Parts: sequence; C-alpha cells; structure tokens
Amino acid sequence: MSTVYDFTVKDMQGNDVSLSEYQGKVLLIVNTATGCGFTPHYDPLEAMYKEYKDSGFEILDFPCNQFANQAPGTEDEIHEFCTLKFGTEFPQFAKIDVNGENADPLFAYLATEKPFTGFGKGLKNAALKKFADMNNKAFGDKAYIKWNFTKFLVDREGKVIGRFEPTVDMKEVKDAVAEELAK
Repeated sequence: MSTVYDFTVKDMQGNDVSLSEYQGKVLLIVNTATGCGFTPHYDPLEAMYKEYKDSGFEILDFPCNQFANQAPGTEDEIHEFCTLKFGTEFPQFAKIDVNGENADPLFAYLATEKPFTGFGKGLKNAALKKFADMNNKAFGDKAYIKWNFTKFLVDREGKVIGRFEPTVDMKEVKDAVAEELAK
C-alpha cells in the first residue's frame, strides 16, 4: 500500500522534494489560489501552523490555477503575496495541476484515497458545486479536486485520513489536526 512518502514533488525553484522528508509528521496538504474567495483560509492555516509546528505538524501548500484562473502569478509572485499579506511560513511548492491528464500524481493519489463527497448543505455550497461542476467538466473522470483550498489530513505513517472541502469550517479542520497530533 502506498503512502504520501512515496511521492516526490517540486519546490518553488523546481527542485525535487521527497515527501519522505516529512515522515513521522502530521501533514495538511492543500491546493491554494491567491485570488479565490477562500484565500482568507491562509489566516487560520498560518495560525494553526504556528501553534502546532513544534508538535510535528506541517502544512504543504500547492498553488493551482485550474479553478477560474485564480492563481495566475508565478511561484515567486504567489509566495510574495502569501508571505506579505498573510505572513505564511509553511512550505510552499511549485504551482501544479491537480486535475486532468497533467494532474500531479500526489493529488490524484490523495483524491483516490479520500474521494469528494460534497460541499455540504446550503445555498452557498450548492452555488459552488454548480460553478465547480462547470469548471471541472473539462477534466472528466480526472477531476480529482473540486475547488481551491481542498485540504487532506495525513497521519504520521503517511496515510490519508481526512479530506476537507473549502466549505468546511476551519475550526473543524483544526480540531481534526489537534486530535491527530494528540495520538
């Protein structure tokens, strides 16, 4: 059985990074965008990172421009935006595709381990689903991720144990991280 430690990704400079470097840590892997309505998630993500990083927690940030072109900048521009506007200190990687033929294998794996189950109830969530469905139609059965700021929780053994759509309250995400860190 695979774990996230079997994957290699690119850092912002294009260098290979084996996720085995994070072995033994609780991970939150996130696809992000700087121009999305969910971009304010960077604030609670950074707060969570600061609170838990010394307890064996890492957030791995993967910018993606596949959702209504909401991350059009270069890696440097995106990094500068995140550090200046939100003070992010967690690792940010090269911009990737999370859907389609060129989807990063890590995200195809994450989504296979924890498939999409919906955005939740309510008018706002229904509207996002409709918009996401239109956006992701081009990816067919390779529409692994439905929108920006989808978060995957990975335990210390590298197994995917949770998926949080961008509509999930960040308190719920934080509670799940804290629970996993306490094990």
